[in-house]
Amino acid sequence: MVALARRLTAPAPGWTVEADAVVIGSGIAGLTVALRHVELDPLARVLVVTKDVLSAGSTRWAQGGIAAVLDPEDTPDEHLRDTLVAGVGLCDEEAVRVLVTEGPDALKRLMSHGAEFDRDTDGELQLTREGGHHRNRIVHAGGDATGAEVQRALAEAALAEPRIEIIEHALALDLLLDAEGRACGVTLHVMGEGARDGVGAIRAGAVVLASGGMGQIYAATTNPVVSTGDGVALALRAGAVVRDIEFVQFHPTVLWLGEGATGQQPLVSEAVRGEGAVLIDANGERFMQGVHELADLAPRDVVAKTIMRQMARTGADHVYLDATHFGEEKWSSRFPTILAVCREHGIDPVTEPIPVAPAAHYASGGVRTDLYGRTSVPGLYACGEVACTGVHGANRLASNSLLEGLVYGERIAAHLAVEKLGPREPGRDDRPEGLVDPRTRPRVQGHMSRGAGVLRSDQSLAQVARALSDARWTPVAVEPCTESWEATNLLTVASALVAAAAVREETRGSHWREDHPDRDDAHWRAHIDIALTAEGLTLTYTPHEELRTELEKAGLDPDAVLGLVRAALEEDLAGGQDVTSVATIPAGQRAAADVVARKEGVVAGLAVAETVFHQAAGPVEVERHAADGDRVRPGDVVMTVRGATRDLLTMERTALNFLTHLSGIATQTRRWADAIEGTGARVRDSRKTLPGLRALEKYAVRAGGGVNHRMGLHDAGLIKDNHVVAAGGVAEAFRAVRQAFPGLPIEVEVDRIDQIEPVLAEGAEEILLDNFTVDQLAEAVRLVAGRARLESSGGLTLDVARTVAETGVDYLSVGALTHSAPALDLALDLREA
Repeated sequence: MVALARRLTAPAPGWTVEADAVVIGSGIAGLTVALRHVELDPLARVLVVTKDVLSAGSTRWAQGGIAAVLDPEDTPDEHLRDTLVAGVGLCDEEAVRVLVTEGPDALKRLMSHGAEFDRDTDGELQLTREGGHHRNRIVHAGGDATGAEVQRALAEAALAEPRIEIIEHALALDLLLDAEGRACGVTLHVMGEGARDGVGAIRAGAVVLASGGMGQIYAATTNPVVSTGDGVALALRAGAVVRDIEFVQFHPTVLWLGEGATGQQPLVSEAVRGEGAVLIDANGERFMQGVHELADLAPRDVVAKTIMRQMARTGADHVYLDATHFGEEKWSSRFPTILAVCREHGIDPVTEPIPVAPAAHYASGGVRTDLYGRTSVPGLYACGEVACTGVHGANRLASNSLLEGLVYGERIAAHLAVEKLGPREPGRDDRPEGLVDPRTRPRVQGHMSRGAGVLRSDQSLAQVARALSDARWTPVAVEPCTESWEATNLLTVASALVAAAAVREETRGSHWREDHPDRDDAHWRAHIDIALTAEGLTLTYTPHEELRTELEKAGLDPDAVLGLVRAALEEDLAGGQDVTSVATIPAGQRAAADVVARKEGVVAGLAVAETVFHQAAGPVEVERHAADGDRVRPGDVVMTVRGATRDLLTMERTALNFLTHLSGIATQTRRWADAIEGTGARVRDSRKTLPGLRALEKYAVRAGGGVNHRMGLHDAGLIKDNHVVAAGGVAEAFRAVRQAFPGLPIEVEVDRIDQIEPVLAEGAEEILLDNFTVDQLAEAVRLVAGRARLESSGGLTLDVARTVAETGVDYLSVGALTHSAPALDLALDLREA
């Protein structure tokens, strides 16, 4: 099998320019980033690269509007709930909360750029409703020309801004990476003649992908011809993680142009149903009633599936949208664009129903980002349809897309204004090149529509996967050109989508598996993350928010934990595979594995171990029988994991490494906590931790009943003997730290009784008594008399712990909790599932 290209074959750049940031895409997301960036940073210079002219792209085709809470009777929480329901359990709630709370102000700033929305006779914004919304919260322009008005306003504002340079007719090729793997620009091909024609390079401190969707991977779509998945493909080739790409929304009401129609199809906005149009079959019968509480205004995935079922049941290749009751005046004023398009194709919606059928419309997944648009590649950002911010989950709520471009475009701009990243030198790029024969494009699109469209199954997806694999091979040399670059991008994105769709064995949102018709939250309330490596496409199963929330509640950064886990697995696998398991275990075999305690102790790190198992190629089911901080005895089962046997054994050692180490720390800590129980003192850790594991090790201390000292040198002051020497005295050192960092907690180490009083006089709230004897500790407690907290450190053992605690000190500081705790013996026992 021919591997997917990890770099597009292209001539070397013939010219180079520099900018603070380069934005790829000129729709609502890209132009919002550019305009807001120069507003927040007046010295910034932004380059906007657009594949066609500035006004092209998907934004101008948006008919419905922008959803935002503007009605006094509406609330962000209601908008949040509607979005979460549409997303079918996979929305990132925090990302949605950002969207619905920051959306109204972002919309107002859009209006300040000149966007004019429809208003009533009193001059108030007209608010309408679309599918999935329980309130009127959609603003629109020109009736059904919202996108065109938004694009006009932003384009005029960008053209009037001297700090924004626009390069039109430019196809972005590949990301430039510096020696550290950070994005530092892009290569691109400018079509046309001039100083910047042909292949060139832009070097920039940040690269922002705002390149829109990938609808052209299908034969019939609402997307313009430029939507060939260029941004997602570029990100994959650069090593970025792409999430939930299988969730492609098929708009339920696209104008049916006849059997075999391909390319961009006219959209009949959901707003038409919002105004009262209904779906009927060839017999004039309504079929959405009883299917969903909102009937014809149900979420798009529900409507699209119901239409497909109705078509299958009746043998028809389309249904109808009936809005004949609107009359000429309403059609002309509210939906003039749709009216004109229908009449252009010989249909008069004033007097006859409109023939409609679902077509590829919007990608809910894309390049994975955080709440500031940052991708997994440093310096690379993404927003708009190319990105997966977590807002849409498995199915986008109507009119949230333009709002997402606004809100997250502004967030990226705000982050860039603070970071002020400057251009850097690209490093050596050894990624293998390749191109696809552009003649494969219609074949790829046809296979995708037939087998990976609204209706999917294991059999249909396998057929598409074979066809895509065959399309990678070509008997002739392929010349670098726009057609071959686009075909390569299409094939790369289609391959990733089919791989994810084949793995997700359930029906959820816009992903409909005929062979797995039910939603399966027990196994599949999870994300599929994809990366393109030297070994090809790699898929990772990542549980949804529950595990992230648990880690956050434990005081851990979920992304940092995931990074540690993946780094540990990379050490084991190094881009390869578990050769022993592959050789000895059949591919389809499944098993259950019990994580069993062999020794008595305290368990900690169960969520971390679960995170490891969820990095397996296929889904795993984890059942815990204990909680962090629980005492366990030999033979106790703390966790059961079910999944593919190969996956369980591949993940075993890494999961146990984390779990046994953290449980050992918790066990050691519990021994100290038990030893001093009832004295009023607490056992405390230190900074004696393994590199990269400090947060986890300090969490294990908390799980064992201890408390944490400072996390690092940044979050609290600790004045030790060398600081005293440098400052000229204890009191002088204390005053210096207090003056430099007035809000920071400060602890002072003393090794003699006579040093205590001067420190107290300066206002010290915590004093470390270093290597004091028991009698000296007791004297120090009497002297301080509650005026400061006291910590005993140095020379402590379990044998003397209680005696030390009974002197009245507040803390016993024990570095051995983390730097020398023996691992707790835990093992993984395999059995039949």
